[in-house]
Amino acid sequence: MRGRVHEAGGGVYHVRLEDQRDIEASLRGRLKRQQRTGSRVVIGDVVTLGTSGDAWTIESVDDRSTELVRRGQGGRAPKLLAANLDKAFMVIAAKNPDATVELIDRLLMLGEASGMHPVLIINKLDVPGAPEVSLRFAPMYRAVGYEVLSVSAETGEGIELLRSHMCEGTSTLIGPSGVGKSSLLNAVDPELGLRIGELSRKTRTGRHTTVSSRIISLTCGGLVADTPGFGDVTLWGVTPEEVAGCFPEFAEPADHCRFRGCTHTHEPDCGVKSAVEAGEIFDSRYKSYLTAREEAGETR
Repeated sequence: MRGRVHEAGGGVYHVRLEDQRDIEASLRGRLKRQQRTGSRVVIGDVVTLGTSGDAWTIESVDDRSTELVRRGQGGRAPKLLAANLDKAFMVIAAKNPDATVELIDRLLMLGEASGMHPVLIINKLDVPGAPEVSLRFAPMYRAVGYEVLSVSAETGEGIELLRSHMCEGTSTLIGPSGVGKSSLLNAVDPELGLRIGELSRKTRTGRHTTVSSRIISLTCGGLVADTPGFGDVTLWGVTPEEVAGCFPEFAEPADHCRFRGCTHTHEPDCGVKSAVEAGEIFDSRYKSYLTAREEAGETR
């Protein structure tokens, strides 16, 4: 029997079988040992199950098409959050908490590194001053090649278009706490009734509303991987040489680099640096690339 993990916590896995039944399962001995050494079974995993008496056990995990990984906190090992996702919606708030180019670039890099072409969501368009922020960011990232949706979970602006995206396949909303991911899910599907996190007035950052990972079924038929907020949005498992692949606008200029394996940092006749100087690549994006490349070297 096969199924897909829809929720995981406390050693218990909620699995939806191919016949749409929902069951609870535990890990077989070999998988338990792998779990302790960091090879996790996560939401989105497609698994093969067996039975032991009246209990279900997860016997094996299929190869993954995508992996969503969050950097470990306090120097701990990175944490795999979800697998086999089709779409990644990177959520920022135009205001409260304020967004930055650096944050947006990190979110988009995370999506690219996970194997998903991300979509940028600018939420809280109803907050005073937010439309101006949206007008600053949206044209820039559309020029890079990303789809950008400016929305308001409060007023419903842009929600219908977001809903149309989320009603097919398995998607996820990724962003720091406080940007309104749970509010967006409630706006997309009012029947969900998710708890809304209060924004801390003292720090202007959000408290985590989602404390465990799960896959939510939308009324329209789509699935959403709901994971805890990303307080530290950093690439993990990406080598310095792979960072350029997280910047799709580098691909064409890189073909004009003089040296094969150009790092786009110090080499002469670099197509990417020439594109930056010509204004064809945003300077802020190039700075984000340099920072990410340096950090990737530090985490090896």
